[in-house]
Amino acid sequence: YGSDSLWLEREPTLSEICESVLSHDLTKYSELVFCGYGEPSYRLDDAVKVTSLVKEKYPDTKVRINTNGQSDLIFGRDTSKDYSVFDTVSVSLNSPSAEGYAEICKPCFGISAFDAILAFARNVRQYVPDTRFSVVGEYLTAEEISECKRISKECGVPLRVREYIAPERKSADKA
Repeated sequence: YGSDSLWLEREPTLSEICESVLSHDLTKYSELVFCGYGEPSYRLDDAVKVTSLVKEKYPDTKVRINTNGQSDLIFGRDTSKDYSVFDTVSVSLNSPSAEGYAEICKPCFGISAFDAILAFARNVRQYVPDTRFSVVGEYLTAEEISECKRISKECGVPLRVREYIAPERKSADKA
């Protein structure tokens, strides 16, 4: 999963992100992924610009964004078309219910975030056919996973049940 730490001392500028990404030979990677310990859609415009730049220089590079699916709520508008530059959109479903989602994720938009996530995934799939929901299997019961599959099918968005991968700790924490 790469060697660069996801813990940053500060938010990089758009030019710093572009410089860093383009300093790598992206032909050596199967995919470029926007993710981290935060929500990349807060900087959706920047992610779109970086992706467009990458696609100009490396047209065969696949680009995925992992999102909580709340960008419509963040920006107060339908953002689904903005995602058309990405090859894959992975939306963290995390729970089969609004109450469970609110308990796990503590969204700043409250309980309404769940329905917004479902609508976002349905809408963005019109622009990015490889849009999928994801859940971490170890944190859900078999019944909850089954319910997530039902929701996924109802939305017309495939579900990926993935395993938990523990993040690396900050280098300062390792001492």
